[in-house]
Amino acid sequence: MSAARLDGLYSWHADWRGVKVAVLGLSVTGFSVADTLAELGADVVVFSESADPEYETLLPVIGVRAHVGALSSPPVELVDFAPDVVIASPGFSPAHPVIVWARDAGIAVWGDIELAWRVRDKVVRADGTPADWVVITGTNGKTTTTRLTATMLVEGGLRAAPVGNIGTPVLDAVRDPEGFDVLVIELSSHQLWYLGLQSGPHPVSPHSAVCLNLADDHLEWHGSFQAYRDAKAHVYDNTRVACVYNKADVATREMVEDAEVVEGARAIGFDLGVPGPSDLGVVDGILVDRAFLEDRRTSALELTTVADLADRGLSAPHIVANILAASALARSLEVTPAAIRDALQGFTLDPHRIEVVAVSGGITWIDDSKATNPHAAASSLAAYPGAVWVVGGLLKGVDISELVASRGTTAKAAIVIGADREPVLAAFSRHAPGVPVFAVEADETEEVMARVVELASLVARDGDVVLLAPAAASFDQFASYADRGRRFAAAVREHTLRESGGEYDAGTTGNPSADSD
Repeated sequence: MSAARLDGLYSWHADWRGVKVAVLGLSVTGFSVADTLAELGADVVVFSESADPEYETLLPVIGVRAHVGALSSPPVELVDFAPDVVIASPGFSPAHPVIVWARDAGIAVWGDIELAWRVRDKVVRADGTPADWVVITGTNGKTTTTRLTATMLVEGGLRAAPVGNIGTPVLDAVRDPEGFDVLVIELSSHQLWYLGLQSGPHPVSPHSAVCLNLADDHLEWHGSFQAYRDAKAHVYDNTRVACVYNKADVATREMVEDAEVVEGARAIGFDLGVPGPSDLGVVDGILVDRAFLEDRRTSALELTTVADLADRGLSAPHIVANILAASALARSLEVTPAAIRDALQGFTLDPHRIEVVAVSGGITWIDDSKATNPHAAASSLAAYPGAVWVVGGLLKGVDISELVASRGTTAKAAIVIGADREPVLAAFSRHAPGVPVFAVEADETEEVMARVVELASLVARDGDVVLLAPAAASFDQFASYADRGRRFAAAVREHTLRESGGEYDAGTTGNPSADSD
């Protein structure tokens, strides 16, 4: 198929018939891609090393073929199919043999986000235009900021939905018959790497964009920190209205400075300090906007107060930063300060995000299992200095030494979990030798958190905090970060009930889910 034919496929109403597409991966994203392309009339084959049985059963129903088997090299079925386009699920890294084969062969390689952009006009607004896109990335805080932004937009009277890496595929939202005014899209670094491959005439062009922060993560996927950083920077490509960046993180400012944006797009900064013109920040405990008002050089608009946020459990510094970023995105779409205040009144954090699971005997037990990398854990430790820190897991190629040196030295004690505990123990030995360290030797999932709570209860005293902020992924010992957090909470409840003479109901643990790290 000619490049000109592919370049013409920028509408749901274009002629997709006969386009040969190989879809890589058969989970939520892969199925949404296959289902969309089948509806468009393309010739689709899914290639996956494993398959969710439900999706595998549904593929023949929608007229899509599948090859389930090893992909350590391009299978002969893929080579013989000779696809015009390969659309990869985010788990396929740049070094994956099939991705390398496709690029070397000159085959177009897309991600699901590029396909969604190309067909975003399936359902349009009253004025005939498709929904605006607001895109959000960052090492940490993406999901919270995506939910915050969508909540603010809805409170402001817009039809908006949080989609993308947060859970609902963008393609499902694009095809929703009710339609939206705005899609608030959480993008992983994996999805952004694929966006960086775009070469067509109409690349993704969001209304507004933000990179919240940048720190080491997913280095095993990208191969280096620089490659990870470069992928994240694509979030600002072709932004039309507002490039929101973190003034406290120089990397995000440099991304905006280097970005190719639509003429007229503004740089909007946020941090916890006093804002300058075109910024959002905090003045005497008041969150204010000095970006989206005419007299921004001498005036500011009040959004909310830190005291009000504290009443909602939203006053941790990194959460306040997320609120400012979300507010900037919402204000770029003309949501009023009053609507932002009202949205925050009803907002709650996701489970396993600095969630207090118990206060007993003067000890506060906090589940921040979602802190799956050192940057996120550093924010939690800053909010709870002197905590008994539960740390460890699957480090994803990241060196934890800097975190231990900067934050671990203030911990009252450290309880180290994870199948590979040695790097964490070594970091404490070298950088925080004065901190008592306890290694949880139990490797059975059912035993880990019981031992954690037992050790923590020996160390913690009235007024202390026990903080689960692992700085690592969960898959070495648990089904997901949510499973890890639920098991921690269950062990805490069992301990506190036992200490008070009550009985423990094992059924309160719930079932492990497939939440991703």
